[in-house]
Amino acid sequence: MSGTSRSYLGKGPVFRLNISYSIWWNLLLLTVGSLIVSVGIKSLAVPHGLVTGGVFGLASLLYYMTDAMNPGWIYFLLNVPLFLFAWFKVSRRFFLYSLYAMVATTLLYESVTIHIQVQDQLYAAIASGVMTGFGAGIVLRSLGSNGGLDVIAVYLFQKFNVGIGRVYMVFNALLFCGSLMRLPLDVIIASLIMVVITSMVVDQTLSLFSQRKVVFIISNMADEISRDVLIQLKQSATFLKGFGAFSRQEKNVLMTVVNNVQLKKLEEITFTHDEDALFIVENTFSVIGASFSRRKIY
Repeated sequence: MSGTSRSYLGKGPVFRLNISYSIWWNLLLLTVGSLIVSVGIKSLAVPHGLVTGGVFGLASLLYYMTDAMNPGWIYFLLNVPLFLFAWFKVSRRFFLYSLYAMVATTLLYESVTIHIQVQDQLYAAIASGVMTGFGAGIVLRSLGSNGGLDVIAVYLFQKFNVGIGRVYMVFNALLFCGSLMRLPLDVIIASLIMVVITSMVVDQTLSLFSQRKVVFIISNMADEISRDVLIQLKQSATFLKGFGAFSRQEKNVLMTVVNNVQLKKLEEITFTHDEDALFIVENTFSVIGASFSRRKIY
């Protein structure tokens, strides 16, 4: 297939309201996410002595070692230099949203108490991982973060394309190595399980409603299929120039991006027109630009 491409339908006629940069939407995400994180840690992780990942995990470890101050306030103090870094190195908007989330997490941790009766440490680790991962994912869908390690991770990702997951992995490896000197091995293993689950749920939450399917359709009826994609799915598409290895003939390859709901309808459209069509589907984590999500700028 050659690299030549031409737009057939442009950006499409569909208007999508983008609220991702509105203040009220970001504050809603930050508040709800911070509440879920606070409950997951306070009601499940701390009662079982589990060490969460990131800076809150460091705060929890210091709390277990000293018992001088509760984890919420230790977390607050550890965030002060990190927020100064966010102000100068990321953006003022990112700083303000993250500051709000950090204050909200601290206050919610102090004021909200929900007793979740889980007796088994392993079950508590799993439940806490799901809750904190979901809450952290909601926060990271905003233009801010929960502070702590998120600040460094976002900066490294923006400047050097270092994956956020890699930053967490290195920091948490060092954190749990330090925990081995102070905590029982059973607690460390349960905490590792919790952190792994948290990371997985964060990724799933970040991709929620953003995952798309990239579809390539090779057919002699590509023009007819593309018209139905425009009319029935109200979705844009692009023709790529292909060259058959056996037939030695040029033909149009239709490329479009759809969600999971539209995929079966697109399959029906394709094979209704051409039973011999080749229908190729690829998963993609996110699609930005054109009529899809806007590029996220902190």
